Amino acid sequence: MDTILSGFAAGTGPKYRVLAGVIRSAIQSGQLAPGYQVPPVRELAYRLGVTPGTVARAYTILTDERLLVAGVGRGTFVRRVEPAETPATAPIAVEPVPHGSEGKTYPISLFSPALPNVGQSALIKRCMAKVAEEPPSGVMHYPSHTAYRHAREAAVRWLTGTPLGKLDEGQVVLAHGGQNAIVLILQAVLRGRRPAVLVEELAYPGFRRAAELLRADLVPVAMDEHGLIPEALAEAARAHDAQIVCTSPEVHNPTCLFTPEWRRHEIVEVARRYDLQILEDDCYRIGPARADTFRCLAPERSWYTSSISKSLTPSLRIGFAVAPEQRALDLRRAADDSFFGIAAPMADLAARLLTCPELPVLHDKVKSEYARYIRVAVNHLGAYDLSWREDVPFVWLRLGQGWRAPAFCQAAEARGVQIRPSDEFTLRDARAPHAVRIAINAQIPIEAFEGAMVCLRDLLTDLPERINV
Repeated sequence: MDTILSGFAAGTGPKYRVLAGVIRSAIQSGQLAPGYQVPPVRELAYRLGVTPGTVARAYTILTDERLLVAGVGRGTFVRRVEPAETPATAPIAVEPVPHGSEGKTYPISLFSPALPNVGQSALIKRCMAKVAEEPPSGVMHYPSHTAYRHAREAAVRWLTGTPLGKLDEGQVVLAHGGQNAIVLILQAVLRGRRPAVLVEELAYPGFRRAAELLRADLVPVAMDEHGLIPEALAEAARAHDAQIVCTSPEVHNPTCLFTPEWRRHEIVEVARRYDLQILEDDCYRIGPARADTFRCLAPERSWYTSSISKSLTPSLRIGFAVAPEQRALDLRRAADDSFFGIAAPMADLAARLLTCPELPVLHDKVKSEYARYIRVAVNHLGAYDLSWREDVPFVWLRLGQGWRAPAFCQAAEARGVQIRPSDEFTLRDARAPHAVRIAINAQIPIEAFEGAMVCLRDLLTDLPERINV
């Protein structure tokens, strides 16, 4: 290894690229054989007189190129190539992207969860072909509530197992994804020139964007380890004459926390006392529900949203908005007045896709694959203040002393890993905690994902002033 590294000092350009180039050449020439264990990050950094971040960044590039593989708890090795496999030298990306002639690499995006393709792509194509051959709703008519009954019934079947209380297809509206479902519900609920919307102090940014789109005032509500604090919710509702509270009790985005049923009952009591509507966003849950939904606990005032984006595919933009029984017409009018309804071929596709007998098996495979990536993240970051669940496609990392979320994200991106700072989950003028959300990208090889976790782990061990961003 020392002979190979002798060319490092003569290299020009960024040190991490020079180091990556030296190791790459040694692997391609056979000087480093498959299975060879390269030195640990800190050891090699000491030998070369560079920062650990420089070595980690070089290793990440080579892991992305599938020349190196990081073994969980064992070290980093030259990758063994299977006989039927060709070494991949193209940089990894969530979606295929063009590569410049100058050999530009693209970062690993851990901004948003990326679903593994475990067979749903082929299933969707088959369903599309059948719909194109014989579209049940036709291709020459405006969307209509009556014509889409089959799609709403399929949505109710998809939601079977979610404790929603009494539910029939007439209370469901098909939307263009979960975000559109949130907008529709706020359109159906909000009244007046400047309505107030309550949101968790850390919350899915889509709540904020939907409320701002409708010119509503946003009010943050304090949280604890169980979710919304009932006393804080009561104070905010009273002080601002709020009309609705938006919450994610099953899988809180971004912290992974779960609101237990006893706390949900306390929130319902506050909502009834101050005549608050409740909007429950359940888009991130891919495992079984752990408690009754608000719609089950307070059916007269609770609205529910979900979608197939986190468990099947985000590309089709199929979401569901569910109204309280007495407010179904309000929700339907919001959709009719906004866009008449989703396109007829998409409704037919939803009806066919959501009733396919293969879906439960595919869903289990998605959960299993996500869990595999989560375990890799926990293996490398679990020694830090990390919140995670195997059935949630992201983790929440609270940073140690010295790091601030924007600086940490900037340092990570400089090393080829993109993550979200806590600032993106607070209101614009609120104080953000020193934390980041790391989404699971199951569309890249797990070796590349592990390389990204190694990079983040190594950053955590360095103080920001020692990092060359």
